[in-house]
Amino acid sequence: MDNLPGPLKRVVDQFASLPGLGPKSALRIALYLLEIPKENVNILGRAIISLREELTICEECGGFTDHSPCNVCSDKTRDQSLLCVVPDWDGVMVLERTRLYKGRYLVLGGLLSPIEGKNPSNLKIDLLKKILSSGRVKEIILALGSTRDSEMTESFLRDLVAREFPQIQVTRLAQGIPVGSELKYVDKETLKQSLTFRQRL
Repeated sequence: MDNLPGPLKRVVDQFASLPGLGPKSALRIALYLLEIPKENVNILGRAIISLREELTICEECGGFTDHSPCNVCSDKTRDQSLLCVVPDWDGVMVLERTRLYKGRYLVLGGLLSPIEGKNPSNLKIDLLKKILSSGRVKEIILALGSTRDSEMTESFLRDLVAREFPQIQVTRLAQGIPVGSELKYVDKETLKQSLTFRQRL
């Protein structure tokens, strides 16, 4: 890869730094961009720039949106008594695809992880407390996955809710989700069963 022309090498290096892409895949993508019409490349470039400029964080759930509140939070037909806590925004997308869950969400912003230096101050705990303080939430569903960091975060949140909001029921997705897996990689049917038969904590 060292003998690539400068402009091509710069693009390959950028693609190769993305998750799931190695140098060979990055080179294939870069070469593809050289084959398609220049206007298509310009459209792609503008879309990438607008991704950072136009996306914002929903003030009510902490997820990505192009307007705040997002479509889910502004939907008055959603069950305000149910709050599903997910680590990242892609967890919302996964659960929405099941068409089973009709409550609201909180995107936590990750999981507690001492190894990565992630502590409660790095997560949207204040937003969670604000939502729970509204008095509308009757049940909080922890959809955090089943990794070690997920379990640690779940334990922290369960204790927080029990201490500060004892009237709110805490549940988790049923254990149809394989141990060690992340929510975003769970298939639709398993997720459906886990949500339907969630367990009280």
